[in-house]
Amino acid sequence: MMRTTLTIDDDLMERLQREAAHGRVPFKAVVNRALRLGLERMRPARRRAPFRQRTHRMGHLPAGSLDKALRLAALLDDEEVVRKLERGK
Repeated sequence: MMRTTLTIDDDLMERLQREAAHGRVPFKAVVNRALRLGLERMRPARRRAPFRQRTHRMGHLPAGSLDKALRLAALLDDEEVVRKLERGK
């Protein structure tokens, strides 16, 4: 831990003191937390690589297979709704 002297603007000093009193924590804890949060915000956000969805060939679908899949999905969804209603959700 290191000690130093800072010159803090009056308006910031009041806010820091109010925060310390409100949270019933030491003044230096509030100052350290405020500095940490402020420094984190100053750091530029890391850029992520753009999301890419990989696709795969699944071959030829037999006629009507998509209709069957949609009917099955609807049936399973209906069953889940009934289960939730029975549980009172």
